[in-house]
Amino acid sequence: MSTMRDTSNMTVRKLRERFSGDDVPSPAERALLEADPRAGVRRIASVLKKRTARRECERSRIAALLAHEKSLWERGVSYIAGVDEVGVGPFAGPVVAAAVVFPRGVFLEGIRDSKELSHERRVHLDGAIRREALSVGIGLVDAGEIDRINIYRATLEAMRLAILDLKMKIQHVLVDARTIPGIGIPQEAIAGGDGRIFSIAAASIVAKVYRDNLMLLYDTQYPRYGFARHKGYGTAEHIHALRAHGPCDIHRRSFDWRSSTGARTDVKLETPNSKP
Repeated sequence: MSTMRDTSNMTVRKLRERFSGDDVPSPAERALLEADPRAGVRRIASVLKKRTARRECERSRIAALLAHEKSLWERGVSYIAGVDEVGVGPFAGPVVAAAVVFPRGVFLEGIRDSKELSHERRVHLDGAIRREALSVGIGLVDAGEIDRINIYRATLEAMRLAILDLKMKIQHVLVDARTIPGIGIPQEAIAGGDGRIFSIAAASIVAKVYRDNLMLLYDTQYPRYGFARHKGYGTAEHIHALRAHGPCDIHRRSFDWRSSTGARTDVKLETPNSKP
């Protein structure tokens, strides 16, 4: 977009069109808009001032999220994987982990803990992350293995598999609140990492989008359960379907679906009914 040098020969409508979407004016352009005698133009200037402030706030937030990676980059650690998982609590489906490695100096607005984002925003950011990343790895542990080794160990295994799935050698791992066994790479377990560390937050988004897409596929195989809507979590709809039809092949038998919390229990689910 070329720099605007005058507003007097532009209609209010044209000015609105020029600064539609997420565009922000330069300081000189905003000064022109604020000095325009037309009330409509000055209202545009006010809106753009707020938009600029939000953009600056977002850039400061992202810079803070990147502070840990930046510190490592400055110490010569170039290839850092952020790792996170989704799917610990559902009654059905796998636990999925993602590992994301960004190039030094990456700056991508909008990244935050996936739980704070809408589905549409997660999908948009998943695409942006994959375009910017040097490598993305996915690890998955299915319901049967979760039942065999327990959900905690399954989560660690999914994270280990995500790191192994990366198509490059990494020097450091940042992981949300856990220590991943058997990777032989320096790592840091950071409590609340998905809300504090850029690459972990990005991994939380990638893992969530990947698992949600899997649950959409399972919904076509087992349409009685509503997986497309609740993604395997213990909603009233899901519990009603379980009581009506019993569990299917992707349900976790070591989870008590009679409980509203979905906590693990020694009570197993009934004999599986894997028919759709």
